[in-house]
Amino acid sequence: MSSKEVPDPSGPATDPPPAAGGGGWLERFHRALHQRVDISSLVFFRIAFGAIMVWEVTRYYGYGWVERYFIEPSYNFPYPLFDWVKPWPGDGMYYHFIFLGAMAFCVMIGLMYRLSAALLCLAFTYVFLLEEARYLNHFYLVCLLTFLLAIVPANRSLSVDARFEPALRSRTAPAWALWLLRFQVGVPYFFGGIAKLNSDWLHGSPMRYWLASRDDFPIIGQTFHHPFTAYFFSYSGLLIDLLAVPLLLWRRTRVVMFVVLVAFHFTNTRLFNIGIFPWTMMAVTTIFFPPDWPRRLVGDLRQLSGRSIAAFLGAALGAVMAAAFRGDWTFVPSSVGALAGMVIAWSLFPAMHDERDPGGPAPEGVTRARGSRLITLCVVLWMGSQTLIPLRHYLIPGVVHWTEEGHRFSWHMKLRGKDGQLMYIIRNPAGGAVRTVDPSARLEDWQVRKMATRPYMIRQYAQDLAREAEADGWPGAEVFVRSRVRLNGRPSQVMIDPEVDLARADMRYMAHNDWITQLANPLPED
Repeated sequence: MSSKEVPDPSGPATDPPPAAGGGGWLERFHRALHQRVDISSLVFFRIAFGAIMVWEVTRYYGYGWVERYFIEPSYNFPYPLFDWVKPWPGDGMYYHFIFLGAMAFCVMIGLMYRLSAALLCLAFTYVFLLEEARYLNHFYLVCLLTFLLAIVPANRSLSVDARFEPALRSRTAPAWALWLLRFQVGVPYFFGGIAKLNSDWLHGSPMRYWLASRDDFPIIGQTFHHPFTAYFFSYSGLLIDLLAVPLLLWRRTRVVMFVVLVAFHFTNTRLFNIGIFPWTMMAVTTIFFPPDWPRRLVGDLRQLSGRSIAAFLGAALGAVMAAAFRGDWTFVPSSVGALAGMVIAWSLFPAMHDERDPGGPAPEGVTRARGSRLITLCVVLWMGSQTLIPLRHYLIPGVVHWTEEGHRFSWHMKLRGKDGQLMYIIRNPAGGAVRTVDPSARLEDWQVRKMATRPYMIRQYAQDLAREAEADGWPGAEVFVRSRVRLNGRPSQVMIDPEVDLARADMRYMAHNDWITQLANPLPED
């Protein structure tokens, strides 16, 4: 963020900010999206996200996940329409992750930023599409954020690109870039809260079962067997998710909400094995602070004052808490914890005498760039799609956590405890011969555990078994499934109709599939 930076050249001219109330609400919305705002928070977002992605790649090598998930399996579950996506042969997946890490590093330092962000998006999305059994909400979020990073101009300051291309440098960016990232970061919070509005969660299930198995949690672990604790965690999680975005947007509650979210993510890190998600969300949620917060923070840290001392003490406390909750001193989580503690302490210190909110438009005003109307339309379409997709399961009858219809891409995070068993029965209609297939003899254990509770994966594998049987001389082979599944502590129930030939069963994505049974017990047992 050098003093040599020049105004953003993206538009041929600028207008002063519009008068309040001028024009219709659509015009005011359009002009608001194209206001100029400080670029500092976008730059921080780019650096923090890139660093976390580099760390994620090192985790795949350190834990042997590249080999376990993409080289050892003899079978992969591709996503619909993407069955052509296959793992690279030989050592190709190792080279792919090296490339992925290199692109993440280039995004972090802002080297060939646009190309690097686009390639990072493609490389990570490729890994995401390789295996349905590896679906995680935060993997989906990474795909979305890398796509948006390839669009927003987050390399116009503090980047290699800006260092060697002076015409690119700018202290500001269009407001739509800031709001697009704010929206996408807010989506998992809000729709995660909407998803918790179901009977199981409101009855304290499955939280009671998870807490009972984690009574080694420091200080309060002994209370985890008490029913009140499960209700407290369930309802507090619901309220945090639903209120996070509005309270982050309101200046008077922003810091308090951020403190609550940091504590929330620290707790989740200790309770659940959810990888980089808590650390990513702690870092990227800072996008809700005023756009110039990193510039002002760095300026204050350069001066020895009460505020800077408070910031350094907050950083130390945050790093210690990150290490305590995680159980080690890993660099990136400790750095994220330090950053969170620093931002909180720095923000709280002047709260009594600093009532201004410097998050408004920068002096440059509104950029009248070519294509601005198209940009506004694209922003609206993106926000609309990300709002409708998580709600699609409400159009499908049944309990979504049981049928899984509309469950993916809907931010249903840690809402169900589910386990099951299944066996395939293949019948030759010509001669009547029958053989059984135990999937655990052919698939990896982690694939079987996921498939046993996912009807769409059960059908997918059944159709592959049918093709295999036909190749062995069983024309028109029929495949049936015997399956039983437990959901959130209920007694096990049949999930797949045992009389339906899954080799010929259709898969409808916006309607209920009759070969999936409905949940017999709509309410969890107390």
